[in-house]
Order: sequence, then structure tokens, then C-alpha cells
Amino acid sequence: MTVRPAGSQGRRVVVLGGTSEIALAIVRALQERQSREVVLAGRDEPSLDSAAEGLRAAGCPRVVTTLVDALAPAAHAGAVGAAFDALGGADIVILAVGVLGERGGMPDDIPGAVAVLQANMVGAGSLLLQAVSRLHENGGGQVIVLSSAAAGRPRRANAVYGASKAGLDSLAQSLGDDLHDGGVRILVVRPGFVHTRMTAGLRPAPLATTPGAVATVTVRGMERGARTVWAPRALQAVTIALAMIPRPLFRRIRQ
Repeated sequence: MTVRPAGSQGRRVVVLGGTSEIALAIVRALQERQSREVVLAGRDEPSLDSAAEGLRAAGCPRVVTTLVDALAPAAHAGAVGAAFDALGGADIVILAVGVLGERGGMPDDIPGAVAVLQANMVGAGSLLLQAVSRLHENGGGQVIVLSSAAAGRPRRANAVYGASKAGLDSLAQSLGDDLHDGGVRILVVRPGFVHTRMTAGLRPAPLATTPGAVATVTVRGMERGARTVWAPRALQAVTIALAMIPRPLFRRIRQ
């Protein structure tokens, strides 16, 4: 089996969570470097079609859409397989599944909170496992996992979302270590507050950024073989500092 090099050079890109503004910005940044063929996989067909038109306008010569629902893990093997087969395989996979849900600590809507955990951790984790398995069988490739700075030390202000991202982040890091020598490279991207549809109407946090800026950090990380990147980079120092705060003081942080 020939091991394909990981990084930003692969032509075939599969996006799981194909309407994500951050993921689409990453694809556009990759397209600026060389031509890419893309599969956008998601659950909202009209939004996928609109996203595909945008990538074609950005120069991608071929963009295919396919349906996948993060909340239906029993169908993930077939859905990921169909996405790979549409391009005759994949070189780069971007995992961009995620919902924000209710802000705060103990949720008022417990079923809604469980749905966030199911989408961000169980569903996204299932898709990650299926994609990584395919890449490993086919000789390797690059995986981009959109995590969050909230995964570093979840706070009371985002208890459910932070926990869900921490779970996915841990899975991605562990798989990356296990499969590194087999040619599968996993890059975990930890953005802070990003101005997107998901955060519209929310008060921006310090160091807020944009999908385009996250894409720039991500592609640079791919090119240098990084395992984890923060967007913006200053968030890494913030994460380290937060990890050192004793819990009696940390629980006082409400934002």
C-alpha cells in the first residue's frame, strides 16, 4: 500500500458539515493554492447547493453534494463511503459538524442539551472514525477537525458545548497519535469566538475572529505538519493560563 503524504497538497477534499462557514473558508483558501475537487456532505440540501455554487464561483472545478445527518450514526459508514466514492477517494477531510445550543451552565432544556452532545461528540465522533478508517485503508491523508478553544477548559458559561467539544478534541488527538505512522495526519483547530451564523446576535468574546482568518491559520498548520492550532494564535497562551487557575477561582468566571 502506498502511503500518501498528508498536508495541504491533496486535490480531493471531503467536507463533513458542508455548510460550515469556517470549513468553506478553508476550502477556498486551499483552492487558492491549487485546484480542488470537493464533496460537501450535510443534512440541508438547499444550503448545500448554495455552498457548492459558492465554491464553483471560487474556482473549484468540481463540487458534489451528498446528504449526511450527524444524528444518524447508523448511516454514517454508508454516507462517508458515498462521499469518498464520489471523488474516487479523498486526500483531505474537514470535519465541521457542530451546534452551539443553549448558553450557560445547567441547561433549562435538558433534551436540547443532550442533542448538542449527540451532535458535537457522538455524531461528529462517529463521522471522524468512519473518515479516518477510510483514509487509513486507502494509504493516509489529512484530517482537519474543527474543535474549539472551549475544549481546553470548559467553563460554566458553556458547560454543554465545551464538554462536547472537549470529547471530540480528545478523540481526534488520540487518533492522530495512534495513526500518525500510518500516514493519517489529524490537525485539531481550536478557534475562539468566530463571527458566523451560529454566533449571530451573541456578544463577541475577546480575540473574536472570522472564518477567513481561521482558514489562514488552518492551512498554515497543514503546511507545517502541526497537530493543533489556535485561532487566533494568542488563544494558546490564554488556554494555558486558564488551565493553571485553581478551581475555586475558576468557577467565579461567568463568561
